[in-house]
Amino acid sequence: MTEKPAIPHFKSLRDGAVQAIRAADLDLKTALASTVAETWYGRTLSLRHPGDAAVPDRPGRPDRPLLVPPTQVKRRSLGSVKGRVAMLHALAHIELNAVDLALDIIARFASEPVPRSFFDGWMQVAFEEAKHFNLVRGRLKALGADYGDLPAHDGLWQAAHDTRNDLTARLAVVPLILEARGLDVTPSLQEKMRETGDRESAEVLDIIYNDEKGHVAIGAKWFRFLCAREKKDPAATFQSLVRLNFRGPLKAPFNDVARAEAGLTPSFYRALTSTSFA
Repeated sequence: MTEKPAIPHFKSLRDGAVQAIRAADLDLKTALASTVAETWYGRTLSLRHPGDAAVPDRPGRPDRPLLVPPTQVKRRSLGSVKGRVAMLHALAHIELNAVDLALDIIARFASEPVPRSFFDGWMQVAFEEAKHFNLVRGRLKALGADYGDLPAHDGLWQAAHDTRNDLTARLAVVPLILEARGLDVTPSLQEKMRETGDRESAEVLDIIYNDEKGHVAIGAKWFRFLCAREKKDPAATFQSLVRLNFRGPLKAPFNDVARAEAGLTPSFYRALTSTSFA
């Protein structure tokens, strides 16, 4: 059994989030994300402190995996153990980035004039993404592998870095594009995992899928809140921000039902599909 890492002291929610982002030890990163969330929900933690460390431009990472361009990350059939390991490794990388992205929204935008419940929502996301990473990593280990064994790409963090100065743009790109994409592709992955007889991995995907609906809903809620405050049309604002801050068109197929349940209706994204960029 892995020994739990010692949790360092943190002065505020922002300080705890920054320390978790900076952590290169992934057990420490996920444990910190969970502990900071629990402490915040206990209402014993301030939002900010004058001694908070600066938000880093890049999150802490172990030496592996090797980060390569997306075109160099191989795709394999899920019919083999190697193929399932490759898919789970890619998923672990997505979930790890999602931990840091949720923490970065909190730390980077801690001075924004938003209600306290904004930070409640994003700490819930950080807590659940840490849980997802550990679940997927557990499945990798059960299959004789681990996170870091295969190359991965850095596109997710780059998308976040590009929106570091604009909270509304960050919400448009991260929860409403990147997280929403998970709602589109996960059901077919669940089905394929069950077809191969890997029920354990399918069950992990079930947990992730159900939680991700909530994450997209949190993003949609606060995106609409910011648009309402500025008296802007949410769908038109989303389309404008995506064209400015996201490379390339949005790709079908879309899980319209799950997206709508999360508050992301087709009026937001249908105009941004590949045909609209022609």
